[in-house]
Amino acid sequence: MRQRYWLCLPCLLATTLPALGQEAEALSLEAINSASLDVLVEQAAADAASEVDGSVPARPDAPQPNPVIARLQILLDRAGASPAVIDGYDGENVSKGVWTFETLNGFPANGIIDPDVVSALETSEDVVASYTISEEDVSDIVDTIPEDYAELAELEYLGYTSVAEKLAEKFHMDIDFLKALNPDAQFTEGEEIVVAQPGDQVEGDVARIEADKARGQVRAYDAEDNLIVAYPATVGSESNPSPTGTHEVRAIAPEPNYTYNPDENFQQGDNDETLIIAPGPNNPVGSVWIDLSEPTYGIHGTPEPAEIDKTASHGCVRLTNWDAEELAGMVEQGVTVTFVQ
Repeated sequence: MRQRYWLCLPCLLATTLPALGQEAEALSLEAINSASLDVLVEQAAADAASEVDGSVPARPDAPQPNPVIARLQILLDRAGASPAVIDGYDGENVSKGVWTFETLNGFPANGIIDPDVVSALETSEDVVASYTISEEDVSDIVDTIPEDYAELAELEYLGYTSVAEKLAEKFHMDIDFLKALNPDAQFTEGEEIVVAQPGDQVEGDVARIEADKARGQVRAYDAEDNLIVAYPATVGSESNPSPTGTHEVRAIAPEPNYTYNPDENFQQGDNDETLIIAPGPNNPVGSVWIDLSEPTYGIHGTPEPAEIDKTASHGCVRLTNWDAEELAGMVEQGVTVTFVQ
């Protein structure tokens, strides 16, 4: 049996906290900024004790975003330990973020939050804040993005289809989470809304990358083999597996076109001819393409950040657009990429 080095944090919602007598607050600026991560530590300890006697209860799916989980996700993002999208829901991507934070800061790395991790993560600063929608935020919005690649190829730019989508990605948030946090928002210029306060881009020089299909993660190391960043990732699929072995970064292309070739890639709908699809954040490979020496394969962004490590890819390595852009800023031609199965 494959050994895992993280465990999924419990879903700390009203329906899953009877043992601690706690209820999740309604999602709001105040609820997230005042949330205490101590409840996560308490629940992790309770679960660990229950595992000893085999009495860990089944946990239902979370019915709504949780302010505590949202706070944890934002703090991880601010610390350079990506949880992928900020959405207020627990899961493996959150645990990967905790593992990354632990590894980067010299803690025992198991993906489980404890008092030392909380102490190192916490801040007195607000993690969500008011934001006034600007003219730039409402510009370059496009109509719907068709699913058929032939129709996509007729468009000049694959931009965001709504101001909410653009703002969600700008602040590393899931669009449904943004809307839940701003239930009455119209997302118009000059309107004041509430958004997450994510971290700045990590800087560094990446010497090698590991793309780990089994763990759904991309890890980047410096020349001294220290971890610089790690991201939740979608790495291939059963029908379109990622390559094996070690390859090299051949080029970095921001705002790339996407060339669809059914003879080399995959079959999309009834399209049997090569198509050139315009750039934009809703391009099939997102906002950046890191080209690999293995033909047709790369590390890239995605038009669907909420699906990272939840749905399969067509063989490539898929990250959120913001994580892919961050990684692209730290790699150069010749960096090795090893695929771990």
